[in-house]
Order: sequence, then C-alpha cells, then structure tokens
Amino acid sequence: MIERMAADIPEEYLEGIAAIDVSPKTIPHPTRGDVYTLGECIPIDVGPDHVTSRVVLYHGSFQALSEEQLDFDWREEAWETLLHELRHHVEWRARSPKLEEYDWAVEQNFARHEGHAHDPVFYRAGECIDNGIFRVEDDIFIERIVSRAPEEAEFVWHGKRYAVTVPSVDLPLYLVLDGIEPPPAGEAILVFRRRPGLRDLFRSVRPIDRSARAQPID
Repeated sequence: MIERMAADIPEEYLEGIAAIDVSPKTIPHPTRGDVYTLGECIPIDVGPDHVTSRVVLYHGSFQALSEEQLDFDWREEAWETLLHELRHHVEWRARSPKLEEYDWAVEQNFARHEGHAHDPVFYRAGECIDNGIFRVEDDIFIERIVSRAPEEAEFVWHGKRYAVTVPSVDLPLYLVLDGIEPPPAGEAILVFRRRPGLRDLFRSVRPIDRSARAQPID
C-alpha cells in the first residue's frame, strides 16, 4: 500500500529520500495516552552538501490506534502521515543546519550509550515533542531543572502518572525508567540538571547514569 502511495507523489518531492520503510515498532507519545507517533523523517548524514532522509511509518502505532478508534481509516492515515514526513524532508532541505544539529545529538547519544563523556544537554538538539520532552532516535528525554536531586519525582507517561525514587547523587543525573507502559521503543530517561552557567558551555561531562523502576500512581 505504501509503495503504491509513494508512486503517486511527484518526483521532485522525493528528491533526497533514500527509502520509505514500514517498521513494526509502536511509538507511544510520552504524555498523551491517545497519541502515537505514526511516522518519522530521519536525516541521514551523507555530507554537508546533501540533505538525505529516510521516511519510516510505524505499523505498531497504526495498529494501536486502530484498536482504540473504531472508525480508524488505515489508508487515509497512512497517506496523511506519508505526506507529513515528506514535508519535513522538504523543510530540512531548506534549513540544513537543523540536520547538522540532529546529527550531532545522535553522535552524543551514542557516546552516552557507550559510557563516554558527552554534552549533558545534547538531547535539546533532538526533536522537541512536548514541553521539556525531547526525542533522539528511539530515546525519550524528560527534562527537570532542579537545584539538587529530589528524593522522589512524579511524571506522566502516555497519559498515566508514575512516581520514581531518585538516588541521592550529584547532578546531572540521567535516570533510565523501567516499568512504564506501553514501553518506549528505546529508553525513557528523566534528566535532572541544574540551570546551566557560562562554564557549562565549554565542557563535556559524563552525567551519572542510574536506572529506577517507576510505580503507577493512579
């Protein structure tokens, strides 16, 4: 179905599109319980003079919405999602610096996964999907600016309220969340950090990484 839809799109809108793929993943929205990410336009780093992207539609997200909405129209939603993601690509071609920022965030997130020093607020160069919530590839970052680590923190995930015990450690702290439903495609991380000062602009650090099991409140 997606291949037939792509064939109906004028070629000039597909310039720089490396692939249009369907993924089995389910991508829940971090805060809204009735929203899923249906598609994504993913930049591919092929050099400063070219803007190339990969468009992905998430079949698991379509399936989840179809089970909640009796009048869900697969074809109409797929067409709208495909056009929306292609529009992102066209906009990125006009504003290529945003692609460079995202590529940098992906590199920094890779350094985090490998346990290396990285910019503690790199995720802000990713996609802002809600107030204080950012996404870099499959990982979700929920930001909290505090003076010190609290004993407990509450947050909302996909329409449900959770509480989590926070370890008493220095900041910045990346707290990887376990036990949230539906689970994210990657990691969901509560980031506790102080309001940055001037010296923070000129250093990379290795934030403390911990994991904690979240408990539903409601």
